[in-house]
Amino acid sequence: MFKNFDELYDAVRGQTNRIVIPGANNIEVLSACRMGRDEGLISGGILIGPEKQIRELAAQAGLPLEGFTIIDKSDYSDVDKVYSEMCNLAVDLVKSGDGDFLVKGLVDTKWYMRGILRKEARAFPEGNLLSHFALFQTENYHKMFVISDVAVVPAPTLEQKAKIIENSVDILRALGIEKPKVAAICPVEKVSPKITSTADAAELVKMNREGKIKNCIVEGPYDVYIAFSKQFAEEKGIKGAMVPGDLDLALMPELNSANVMYKAICVFGRGIRNASILTGVNIPVVLPSRADSPETKLNSIALACYLKDKFR
Repeated sequence: MFKNFDELYDAVRGQTNRIVIPGANNIEVLSACRMGRDEGLISGGILIGPEKQIRELAAQAGLPLEGFTIIDKSDYSDVDKVYSEMCNLAVDLVKSGDGDFLVKGLVDTKWYMRGILRKEARAFPEGNLLSHFALFQTENYHKMFVISDVAVVPAPTLEQKAKIIENSVDILRALGIEKPKVAAICPVEKVSPKITSTADAAELVKMNREGKIKNCIVEGPYDVYIAFSKQFAEEKGIKGAMVPGDLDLALMPELNSANVMYKAICVFGRGIRNASILTGVNIPVVLPSRADSPETKLNSIALACYLKDKFR
């Protein structure tokens, strides 16, 4: 696996990477496109939305529109209808091979997700669980790591946690990590009947040992200290474990803690760079937060470019 986002950029630079954006009348996402064009990550794509506004904002962002096709959607008399049309069209364009990956622009997340989840779109295998994959690079940790799920599954059941692990492991293996190390994060490191997440963690470890969760090493319950530090693990009497201080995936117990941890790292971490994509789908989908910077959107675009062949 690449050691940082610079290596990721090098891996995808100069390829034919075509972006498709529903609601492309958004300065942040167009700025990310301009940065991607400057870095040689994006070769062109399809911008969907009000053409006049897209052209004005592209000029403000310094994005040349050569290599981009604009599909005009200017009638906002029924906002929900136009959002739905743009998102459905964007998904269909990627599925048909006219684009390589999907990036959310100025559209409601509800319609973005509905466009992906349409049965006729066939954008995810039947029975799959969609989940969020947040990849981090920070000065405080010796390698890149993933947190999941910070955005899609609010209160995952045991079975859904197993699927979130499988989704994330699938991506990590595509990134070059043969056997990812997974920590089931909990408030404490001992199983307590009063804390459901600890019982789930113990069951996930058992499922992994029985071969029900494959191609990874699952350990826990671990608190954040133990998961990210072998020294802390040993101080708490955990010896011989393989995950502490070397985790690839932090499986969070539910959305409340996951989303807070994601944002806390972004706000308080040193040297933070991150990217986010959707997993469980069969097309590359970037699912940025409204608060994400153009740089974070660009990192996510680079990750989608790297993974596009995996989805084919």
